[in-house]
Formats: sequence, structure tokens, C-alpha cells
Amino acid sequence: MRNRVSDVWFVPVKNNPSKEEVAQKTLQLYQAAKISSILDKGDLVAMKMHFGEKNNTGYIKPDYLHPLIQALKAAKVKPYLTDANTLYRGERSNSVDHLMQAYAHGFGPEAMGIPVIIADGIRSKSYEEVSIDGSHFESVKIANDILHSDALLVLSHPTGHGATGLGAAIKNLGMGSASRSGKQNQHSDVKPKVVRKKCRACGLCIQWCPVDAITMVDGRAHIDEKICYGCAECTATCPFGAIAVNWEGTSQALQEKMAEYAWGVVKDRLNKLACFSFLIHVTKDCDCVGRAQRPVINDVGILASFDPVAIDQATVDLLARAARKDLFLKMWPENDYNAQLSHAEKLGIGSRQYELITIGD
Repeated sequence: MRNRVSDVWFVPVKNNPSKEEVAQKTLQLYQAAKISSILDKGDLVAMKMHFGEKNNTGYIKPDYLHPLIQALKAAKVKPYLTDANTLYRGERSNSVDHLMQAYAHGFGPEAMGIPVIIADGIRSKSYEEVSIDGSHFESVKIANDILHSDALLVLSHPTGHGATGLGAAIKNLGMGSASRSGKQNQHSDVKPKVVRKKCRACGLCIQWCPVDAITMVDGRAHIDEKICYGCAECTATCPFGAIAVNWEGTSQALQEKMAEYAWGVVKDRLNKLACFSFLIHVTKDCDCVGRAQRPVINDVGILASFDPVAIDQATVDLLARAARKDLFLKMWPENDYNAQLSHAEKLGIGSRQYELITIGD
């Protein structure tokens, strides 16, 4: 698969498109790519997505998905919306709160016509060790109710990311399908540092640290490196840029580990996998950030592919073309996102070579 040229379908959208426009163009992509060809009657189809943290506004909107869900039902399959619990403290760190947050953002079964299933269980103990031949892992911990679906649709909202540079299909699969302990395994190399002159002692980093590694010392935040396991949640949370990460040799390892987790999800189902990416309201930080973020570029369009690597490469290229610069490297120059794409291609997840097939106007 690495040596082939993969098809990526693209439909442009105007800036600030209506929800109805996005929904119809998503259906148009489903039809143009013939995604129903990978589905068999009765398949349990996991629609892997991110429901958005509380107060976040950039996530994929439920209205975008209604025609797609109806098309899946017409294909006689059984779709469900799904994600796994987060490592950080927020509204999605256990299944009860996670479900309530999904419902609060409009993803309830009454509105969507299909259920939401949090794939790794109430406290993220429902996962399976999947054997892989990786550079970092011999096995990875994948949420059961994603792993054991019959087919997988990966619905991604590409953004920048404070630890990986790019968060798109590979991250949605690799980080998003991991159990909480699997997420911790991926983050184990990243170590943040407090820039004391920037610290305002607001306490947000303490509130969001999942392992209580941060305290106030002499009026400034202090990170105990013996406790910290490098989730980088404090970096994303700090509004003053006071917590930096020593990225040398660490972001690459994190990205490669993330790609290996993605491989654990897809390696036995490459013929039962399709991806959509919504290049709409692209932001510097990911949808885990619990606040509204302004987009960093005008909306570009929607992509579909059977190849997670190709769709992420096309995402980078289309946004670079629109911005007239490498948008993700500009936002996060310390984190070269190419590490995840190269490692994913090496593993066999997909190809960075693609043909862009533009449909519509």
C-alpha cells in the first residue's frame, strides 16, 4: 500500500458554509467515493470522531452528518458514533461525563437517530492488546468497541496540535482509539517545563494535570518531573504560554507512537476503512481545548479517502496552498508533523502519494 497512489476526493466549500451545505457535500463525497462498496449488510459501523470538549466550538457539527447517516442506514448497516475517553481531566475522561458532553453538543440518539458508544468503557478498562511489529511497541491498547466494529469511518476535524503539530486522521485513529493507559504510553517521552517569568499563578495547569504533578512553589507553577508523564495538557491549557515542552527528540517519538497505535486499529481492516476530513474552522489547537478558538484560515472544503495517510497529506497540502505557507509548521515550528506521516506510511497504513479528485464547484 505504501507504494501506490491513493485517491482522495475533495469538495470545496465557501467560507462559513451553512450546516446544510456541509451536510449535502459530505453525502456527495460518500457517493462519489463509493464508500458503500466497503460495507456489507448488517455491518456494525463505528463512526470514530471527537465530540468536542466543553466550550469548544470547532468540532464536527452533528448537522453535518445527518444525510451520511441516512445513507448508511439505506445501505442496511448499523452505524454508531464513538470515541474513547481522554487522558486529561475534562468532560470526557469517563464514559458518563463523556456521553453527557456528547449529548450537550447535539449528538444524542434522539437527534442523530443512532447511538453514541464510548468505546473503552466507563473507566477506560475495556480495551484489547493488539500485537504489532512497531519500532516503539510490540502491542497497543485499543478500545474494544472501535476494534471490534465491522467497518470504520474516521471523521476528523484537522487542527494544529501542541504536541504533534497536526491532529487529523492519524491522530484521530491512534490517540483517539487508545485506552487511557494507551494514551499515557504514547505521551511518555514529552516533558514540559515552566517558564517562570511568564507564569501568572492562575492555577489552570494544576486543575488540569491528570496526575497532580504541578504545585505552586514561590508563587509560580512547578512541575515534579518524577510524577509528570508528559501528557502536555498543561501546555495546551496555559493561556500565557508559560509552560513549554522540550521537544527535541520527543515530538517525533510521540508521533511515531501515535502512528503505531493507528496501525493497531487498522492493520486487519484496511479494506473496511474510510475517512472524511472537514477542513472547516481549522484552529491552532485541537478540539480538546475547552474554549472557543478562532479559525486560522478560511474554510477550504471536505475530503474523503480510503487511506488515512493520503487524506492527511492532502489536508496539509490544501491548507498550505490556501495559506501560501506550511500552515502547521508555521503554527508549531518545533513539531514537524511529517514524523507521523512518514512513520504511518512506513508501517503500511497508507501512502503519501495521492491523486486529488475534485468534485462539485
